[in-house]
Amino acid sequence: MAASIAANTAALDRAGPADHRAEFNAFYASNIGPITAQIRAYTGDPAEAEDLVAEAFLRALTRWKTVGTYDNPAVWVRRVAWNLATSRLRRGAFIRTFMRRQRVVDVEGPEPDRVDLERALAGLNERHRKAIILHYIAGLSGAEIADQERVAESTVRTWLARGRAALAERLRIDDVKEPQ
Repeated sequence: MAASIAANTAALDRAGPADHRAEFNAFYASNIGPITAQIRAYTGDPAEAEDLVAEAFLRALTRWKTVGTYDNPAVWVRRVAWNLATSRLRRGAFIRTFMRRQRVVDVEGPEPDRVDLERALAGLNERHRKAIILHYIAGLSGAEIADQERVAESTVRTWLARGRAALAERLRIDDVKEPQ
């Protein structure tokens, strides 16, 4: 929203002196309703029509020194809005066609236990999380993790112990067994 306001303010500055602004404001007030109604009828979507017409008027505003000299500037704004709407409709048609051609593969979501584990892992200290993942999921030994992380093997054992304890607490597991 703030970026839009800034863009509109910059467009007003480029539009010229105050008399040009007043002229544009009068033009806008008298044409916004009819052009929006026309584009709304074309797109079938009131919100999208308002967005497209706003974009067309903003483009007119940034070029008002030129567009304001046309016999009927509303024709220019309507054409721009219509072209923007046509482009959106074409993009939408392309996307719909593309999606229809795609094979839909029904994929089941993760099991609740998996979701719980991922949440618990996300809450761990980064080093502890990495050690747990490398050890239990990637299957690396403590020595391999130590080599990869460039730390002592005893440090990896500490990370694993603290990581398991934190996981047990987050998952509320009463009995944590150390793998042999």
